Amino acid sequence: MKVVVGLGNPGLRYRKTRHNVGFMALNTLAKKHRLAIKKKGFGGVYGIGRVSHKEVILFEPLTYMNSSGEALKAVCSSHLADRGDLLVVSDDLDLPFGVLRLKEKGSSGGHNGLQSIIDKMGSEFTRLKVGIGSERGVEDAATYVLASFSRQERAALPEILDTVVERIETWIVSGK
Repeated sequence: MKVVVGLGNPGLRYRKTRHNVGFMALNTLAKKHRLAIKKKGFGGVYGIGRVSHKEVILFEPLTYMNSSGEALKAVCSSHLADRGDLLVVSDDLDLPFGVLRLKEKGSSGGHNGLQSIIDKMGSEFTRLKVGIGSERGVEDAATYVLASFSRQERAALPEILDTVVERIETWIVSGK
């Protein structure tokens, strides 16, 4: 079974923020494949179903970003046989808005959610980073990632999320 995790923060306050692009991507994937992410457990919410003829679990930790590793470790202990079947989707402040990068392992790059996962499980997992960076640079990273997308970004977001979903589907089928 493949485990696809979208990182974000729970609650209405954070729903449309840049830091929640992982949740947004997972929900777009779930909607496309008619999967419900509603079951509660493992410190989050999840849904089990098929994407591209492969069995998957879609998981959203509800432990807040900085403690994502706790919930992820719990769901992986129960549903993951091979670390190669884990994909974590997160925002990336260092990538320009809308740019995607798939990495099989590595550091957190300063992302607290990824660091939490690395601290609990090690760095041997695939991550799909979705660029949320600004062309103008960012002075206060915490304020920027917890802010809502700009009007221009909101207009482009559906197309970007569709691209993210396509990339996730490719990974589910090929592992790459």
